[in-house]
Amino acid sequence: VQLVESGGGLVQPGGSLRLSCAASGLTFSRYVMTWYRQAPGKERELVAVISSGGGGTNYAGPVKGRFTISRDNRKNILYLQMNNLKPEDTAEYYCNARNGMDYWGQGTQVTVSS
Repeated sequence: VQLVESGGGLVQPGGSLRLSCAASGLTFSRYVMTWYRQAPGKERELVAVISSGGGGTNYAGPVKGRFTISRDNRKNILYLQMNNLKPEDTAEYYCNARNGMDYWGQGTQVTVSS
């Protein structure tokens, strides 16, 4: 199983980024997918989660209304659209696949700074 995140980078406050997580080696459509993030010196925290079919989503309070999680089960890709980014969104972002088993990607860095 491989989860590969991409799309991170440096962006100014108020800007946008779209993260992707390409999955292989698993039946993607059977997995609940989650984005987590971890800032330096802090614990990893849940950002957003989407059901296996894509019909259900949930967000952490700090990102609600700014971030959108989505998935393409034909292409085996998970997305996180991040708008109106703030410096406190700076973190390493990870995707997670869960269905009894638990798989993680290697992370992609997002830095929000002027």
